[in-house]
Amino acid sequence: MADKHINPTLEPIFYFVAVSLDSIQRGFNAVPGSGVLVRYVKSSHQNDPFRTLLELCLFIFAVWTLVQSRTRADRGGKHFIRFSEQEIDELVEEWTPEPLVSPLTEQEQMDLDSIPVVVGHPGPKPKLQSTGKTLTNLSSYNFAGLAGNEAIKQHAVKILRKHGLGACGPPGFYGTVDVHIDLERNIAQFLGTEDAIIYSQGFSTISSVIPAFCKRGDIIVADRGVNFAIHRGIQISRSTVRWYDHNDMSSLEEVMNSVVKEMKKKKMPLARRFIITEGIFENDGAMSDLPKLVELKEKFKYRLLLDESISFGTMGRTGRGLTELYNVSAGNIDLIVGSLSNTLCGTGGFCAGSEVAVKHQRINGSAFVFSASMPPLLATTASEGINILTSTPSILTALHTNILAIRSVLNRLECVTIPSHPHSPIIHICIRSPLDSSTSNRSLLSPDAAGPKIALERVSNPASLAPREPHYFDIPTEEKLLQDVVDECLSQGVLVTRAKRLRGQESLDPRPSLKICATAALSKKDTEKAANVLKNALSKVIGKR
Repeated sequence: MADKHINPTLEPIFYFVAVSLDSIQRGFNAVPGSGVLVRYVKSSHQNDPFRTLLELCLFIFAVWTLVQSRTRADRGGKHFIRFSEQEIDELVEEWTPEPLVSPLTEQEQMDLDSIPVVVGHPGPKPKLQSTGKTLTNLSSYNFAGLAGNEAIKQHAVKILRKHGLGACGPPGFYGTVDVHIDLERNIAQFLGTEDAIIYSQGFSTISSVIPAFCKRGDIIVADRGVNFAIHRGIQISRSTVRWYDHNDMSSLEEVMNSVVKEMKKKKMPLARRFIITEGIFENDGAMSDLPKLVELKEKFKYRLLLDESISFGTMGRTGRGLTELYNVSAGNIDLIVGSLSNTLCGTGGFCAGSEVAVKHQRINGSAFVFSASMPPLLATTASEGINILTSTPSILTALHTNILAIRSVLNRLECVTIPSHPHSPIIHICIRSPLDSSTSNRSLLSPDAAGPKIALERVSNPASLAPREPHYFDIPTEEKLLQDVVDECLSQGVLVTRAKRLRGQESLDPRPSLKICATAALSKKDTEKAANVLKNALSKVIGKR
């Protein structure tokens, strides 16, 4: 009946419009994802018609803005400033280019000039390039003495001929080869964990593992003495951080109790909680009390993330770290992070734990997902290093003998303090000051470098990184004295080094110190001889100060 009222002259127009709309609809429906868009528009219009109108206006405005930005150029040049040739020449003559980097400071220049250059790999007896003199090396992280090992070299050459230098691609795409899988399996079996994952860079390992698990709203309780990489990982995580006094288990328990009280008082929702610390601290060589950490972890229902970059391959009968030293099951530690470049002559780092935790990192570990995989030849050197440690326990016996030999010589010095654990493979040596004898807390961390001051004891603040008893050091003076010790040792054929710091970038400036690295590659006689040279240099430079 309605068709009878249509004007015959308009009927072709309506027919054309109907056909056109039908063609447009069929064409639109053929576009992938069009059904999703239609359902979204219907849903938003049904719930809020004004929203659909607003979104349409925003879309039109965005298109209009893009079009305007391409056509708004001043083609006539009316608003451009025109200079004469003479003015241009004058501006060019007056222009002084700024340097790409700031000039080196006096301390930076001293650090650069003081670096000795050795020929070949940094083994136990390298040669100095300038004089050709053979040195006794106490400055390299060659703890197990595997640098230059012939068996490791042969395995590396074999893998190099088979796989080349690597795929230069991320592990999750096309960068993983059989030796990477073998290394992960060897690490897990060596430590006694369900699974392990390897990273290409040592520094990025811990700074990637932390934000992979710790997110905004989670709670981290961390030691104030952790290294720079851990500080960066904690900062990236954006979690709520509470600090406890360096290597003080009673302080840790107090902080964990305060977290419980704070959550009850503020009626905070249940959050994931983590303890983050090191096995052997890189900044001072102190050793964590692992059994006590595990006890507090289970008591307060925390997850424990332990960085064993220094203790892995050096502690225990076969180098399995603090778990072997303290006879603690690796299953009691949620995440064990370590370095493959210190003891195993490889590169990068690893994280061992449960199978679920490892799979989580393969998707959420930024340094794993977005970095090229480890060169296969370095992966096989790490695997061979694990085999050597397992089959040759005498290596660790020789290492611990040399550590005790160095400590027996240096412990008799009155002009220095040694905050490192007696069995730590890295030994930090600091200049003794009146402050060291007036207080029992010998922290290496200082929030300020204004000069020697004695700070009054105060209550520790978990929300602040500043230690309970902050020490103030004259950093330039101590660095200069320690460098004089390094130069004196170098002249006597012993290679030692100062602990290198990123001054101004670290959250807390650690105290200047010498960092002595024991190695199993040296005999006890050579180690004692080198330690006596160091002792004489310390007495000469610092003892007569």
